[in-house]
Amino acid sequence: MMADLIIAGANSPSLPGLDLQIIMAYLANFFVSSLRIGAFMLAAPFFGSRWVPLQIRIIMSIALASAIAINAPLLPIELIASMQIIPIILAEISIGLTAGLILSIFFGAAMLAGEKIASSSGLSYAAQIDPNAGGQTPVVSQILYLFLMIVFVSIDGHLIAIRSMLESYRLMPVGFSPDPEIMVKAGIAAAGSMFFAATIIMVPITTILLFINTSIGIVTRAAPQLNLFSFGFPISLMGAFAILYFSADYLGSAMVNLTDEAIAHLHQMMGDMTHG
Repeated sequence: MMADLIIAGANSPSLPGLDLQIIMAYLANFFVSSLRIGAFMLAAPFFGSRWVPLQIRIIMSIALASAIAINAPLLPIELIASMQIIPIILAEISIGLTAGLILSIFFGAAMLAGEKIASSSGLSYAAQIDPNAGGQTPVVSQILYLFLMIVFVSIDGHLIAIRSMLESYRLMPVGFSPDPEIMVKAGIAAAGSMFFAATIIMVPITTILLFINTSIGIVTRAAPQLNLFSFGFPISLMGAFAILYFSADYLGSAMVNLTDEAIAHLHQMMGDMTHG
């Protein structure tokens, strides 16, 4: 244990300057151990959001990295002082970023489904500046994304994600060399699953909206004196609001399945890197 080494170094009768080597080794080990969890905090959907203050993310990264570094074996001083530490740093950052991006890709399904629902119902004009996306996003997409965040926190998904990252240090200790091909394949598979999940979320709602728009088109075709914008547009809006209201249970179940699939995909990537 690193703590025992520090205590033993402090009680040794050697020169005081020699004891600082253990402290410097601990600080270097803390720095390297914090890279993976820090990169995950930046890339993960809930922890890396703009509404989470930067100070909170830094404190969480430091606290988690301290718990990891105190139980991790000390890196050799020769390794830290050489250029061999650069591949280890890059590997730690890549593991954390890949894990966070996989969750972000899965959570992007809610945004994609919201954009398609908004375009089908005529709500695409109602857009606001989204600081996470860096541009204008339909309000429906933001509502579904916030709904997904609430479901994610309510089922303790954020705690499961943090535990998964802490468990990764046992499966892939500091100095582990991940396979880039496995991480690329995991990202591509997550993107495919994102489109499939977005389709599952939006198809029932967009299908009903299609029937409503088709009915409006038939009525306006039979009675041309009815203005499409004064007659069809309010009906489309009311229909969209009614469908979203009555499909809240379905959306909640879809969000839970999406969260479970995202965490399962994260575990699968770590298992493939460990056994690959």
